[in-house]
Amino acid sequence: MSAPAPAPHSAGLKWFLIIIVGLILVIGTFIAVYYITGNDHPGVKVIRMEGTISTGDFSNDDSVGSEYVGNQLREAADDPMVEAIVLRVDSPGGTPAAAEEIINDMEYAKTKKPVVISMGDMATSAAYYVSAHGNEIYADPDTFTGGIGVIWTFSDISGWMNQEGYNVTIVKSGAMKDMGSTSHALTPAEQDYAQQIVNESFDEFITDVTTQRMIARSDIDNGRVIRGADAIKINLVDKLGNLNEAIEGAKELADARK
Repeated sequence: MSAPAPAPHSAGLKWFLIIIVGLILVIGTFIAVYYITGNDHPGVKVIRMEGTISTGDFSNDDSVGSEYVGNQLREAADDPMVEAIVLRVDSPGGTPAAAEEIINDMEYAKTKKPVVISMGDMATSAAYYVSAHGNEIYADPDTFTGGIGVIWTFSDISGWMNQEGYNVTIVKSGAMKDMGSTSHALTPAEQDYAQQIVNESFDEFITDVTTQRMIARSDIDNGRVIRGADAIKINLVDKLGNLNEAIEGAKELADARK
């Protein structure tokens, strides 16, 4: 006499429970891997902006691209596992356009979670331009920051070329088409035009910084580099502290938003 077959609903329940347990294990494994291998600071994403900043999607020992930093900011902003972002800055600056691109992505990230700046050895010029848009800025006492200004350098090797008998013939469509060529010095008109561009870029730069940070323009308009310990006195930075302290500060800001 054969044993009765199990009821269909019992078999279905068994497979349902197996599937649920399997999903729990998969999700648990994913979370464990995320925290163990992908993030040393659970809930806080540390993004590094190190080296000279220019536009592009790259990162190496000496420079970093605006797209590379910006994409990381947006990914962290959209990641439900991330509660706060720390941008670790160690840069002498870069191009205004690259800073502006990163700022746009940072502003997007700030709509979703706090973004805290942690300055390393240096965060000057365009690197400070970006930093000024953080919710809070941490620096070490001997961090070099500030350096608010715009510079455009031109080289003239025409004297050497004349000595070596090296001649250059330039055919151009406009009077300033070869502005910046090393084969001749800037003409007075070219120098005036270059100064106009620098002045306009600087005015936009310093106006944005003094709006974001409520800094007296006279405290920074000479373009000097400022130590972190002095920067806090004029509101260039908020707090003195290292990366770990910036991470803790970011967690506190995230908790305050809940």
